[in-house]
Amino acid sequence: MADKLRVQSQLELLQSRYIGTGHADTSKHQWLVNQHRDSLSSFVGHAPMLDYMSVGLGETMERTRLNMIEVQNGTALWTSSA
Repeated sequence: MADKLRVQSQLELLQSRYIGTGHADTSKHQWLVNQHRDSLSSFVGHAPMLDYMSVGLGETMERTRLNMIEVQNGTALWTSSA
């Protein structure tokens, strides 16, 4: 019984500390927005993944990084050259 309470307490702490972990009332839209934001942040923060994506898109790493940052902020400045 104590384990269940401890797990529940830790989950509530995690959910209150980090927005992206969600909670029982999280809508599908909120969950998808969080996933998208977290994915873009991860891609921007990991240079090998960013390099891989920039090669596939045929763009420079910096342009790909800026595209992801702008999409994350909701205002895309660059468009794909293809």
